[in-house]
Amino acid sequence: MDIRIQSIHFDATEKLQAFVQKKVGKLEKYCDEIRKVEVSLKVVKPETAKNKEAGIRVFVPNGDFYVEKVCDTFEESIDEGVDALEKQLLKYKEKQRGK
Repeated sequence: MDIRIQSIHFDATEKLQAFVQKKVGKLEKYCDEIRKVEVSLKVVKPETAKNKEAGIRVFVPNGDFYVEKVCDTFEESIDEGVDALEKQLLKYKEKQRGK
């Protein structure tokens, strides 16, 4: 699984990148057909609370899944995004089994 991290308008620390790799890597246990994951991290309106946006796109053979979360921290945004993707991937896998 190829994981690409893009930080928009700021430089992501190695610690943040390692956190993203670890969290996104866990998605593989829900679906082993994942080809690529693209994570985009962006700061929206710097002076407000809840300004860290994480968009995660997961590519699988018959399409892709996308989730976008905005929270106080990038870690929180990634956590919530990964949780949402886990549900989507489980649904996808059940549909695949049903065919």
